Amino acid sequence: MKNSILKYVFICMSAGTLLTSCSNDFIETEFFQSIEQRPLVSIEEMESTVRGQYNAMRSTNYYGCDFLMIAEIRSDNMFSNNASGYYNTVSNYSMLSSDAYASGPYTQMYRVVALANTVINNQPASPLTWKASADPAVITAKANYLKGQSYAARALAFFDALRLYGQEYSGGTDGIVIPTKYDPTALQPRASVTQVRTQIESDFDQAIALMSPALDNYTDKTVLNTLSVKTLMSRYYLYKGDYAKVRSLVNDVVSAAKYSVIGRGDYANSFRSTSAQNSMFELAIGTLGDLGTTAVSYKLLTNAAATPTLPATSGYGNMKVLSALRGTYNTNDIRLSGISTALVLNGKYFNTFDNIKLVRYEEALLNGAEAELNAGGTPSKAVTYYNLILQNRISNYTPVTSVTLDDIYLEKKKEFVGEGFGMFDLLRRGQPITQRSTAGAAVQVRNIGNNLLAFPIPRAEINVPGTPVVQNPGYSN
Repeated sequence: MKNSILKYVFICMSAGTLLTSCSNDFIETEFFQSIEQRPLVSIEEMESTVRGQYNAMRSTNYYGCDFLMIAEIRSDNMFSNNASGYYNTVSNYSMLSSDAYASGPYTQMYRVVALANTVINNQPASPLTWKASADPAVITAKANYLKGQSYAARALAFFDALRLYGQEYSGGTDGIVIPTKYDPTALQPRASVTQVRTQIESDFDQAIALMSPALDNYTDKTVLNTLSVKTLMSRYYLYKGDYAKVRSLVNDVVSAAKYSVIGRGDYANSFRSTSAQNSMFELAIGTLGDLGTTAVSYKLLTNAAATPTLPATSGYGNMKVLSALRGTYNTNDIRLSGISTALVLNGKYFNTFDNIKLVRYEEALLNGAEAELNAGGTPSKAVTYYNLILQNRISNYTPVTSVTLDDIYLEKKKEFVGEGFGMFDLLRRGQPITQRSTAGAAVQVRNIGNNLLAFPIPRAEINVPGTPVVQNPGYSN
């Protein structure tokens, strides 16, 4: 990896995306220049850069749309009908190294990494300043908290890149490039899957070590706190199969009692609310950051004239829920009302300016339930977690006294359809991916080890002169 991917400009945004102002020399400096970006000299500049990381995450190439839809297309949750030509190469496994669905997420993931590295490695010549306080101890604690958020953001970006581009499930051992500092001349090879995992775990540990719970803000959902970071960690360790770690992390989150499962009556509006009791971390969009026709809602919703109950004025109707999944919902399940008989997922992504819910409390509970049903766990805890969700989804629900892993897997699908877990959950469990037609019918089964289960490394990365980065098998340069 060299400067072709890490060519980014700091941009100060309004409307809550970047909350502080920056000087012109700060915002116009590019990462790849021979003169390194000057150090951040204030808490305001550090906070702006952290907000920039969240802004990169919300890109429609990343969590703003494509990364989520990619994981649903290659799953047993949804399929693409190829309306308007979206996701055709992803669904039929015809991607090339020049494919926009390969380069888009890759670029944004490494933009997050570049911004995070700026904060993590920041070493100003003079003590940091902050308009809110002149107390050195207070400033240090705030700076550490911001660095902790950056470590967590970098860990998540590395994790996402590893899942999409690494060879763990495609028959190889190559992971991804893991740059941890600014170096415009570096020609860095891909690390192994094992090395990438070590870096991810180190970053998450550093995040928790630096983020003081005393500074946690549970009101502002658009900023990571220690509990949302621990939930992201439980996501990672679930994929790794470290169930003891997942149990410990989820226990911390549940014991803190800062969040709760969204109630049945509030479920529909929770995806549009900025203060939902189950939202642990969301990406700020807002009217000034409106994603327009590139938003998830446009990929899901159909023309509102044909479906008057939908709030969007129009949509491509590109992504549909599999009828088999829709058929698993109890008729009294509030979530069923969010999936039309035409298989439109219309209960989660309504407006093109709604925040993206990246971490919900229900995920922590389901991660914990799965971990409790594995070796060393407490099955009764899994039952408790499971019932907490179902009693808030199904009217007149009768609590169960036992659950199986298959119960948890199905509940995860029903709770999080459309939110980007489908493909990755199948892969981590060693289950095959079913390639589907534009009508949702099975075409081909791709088992673990199939080369095309890993995305191609973008051509722009491979074509850097002298690069040691190698392409994934199955793709041309």
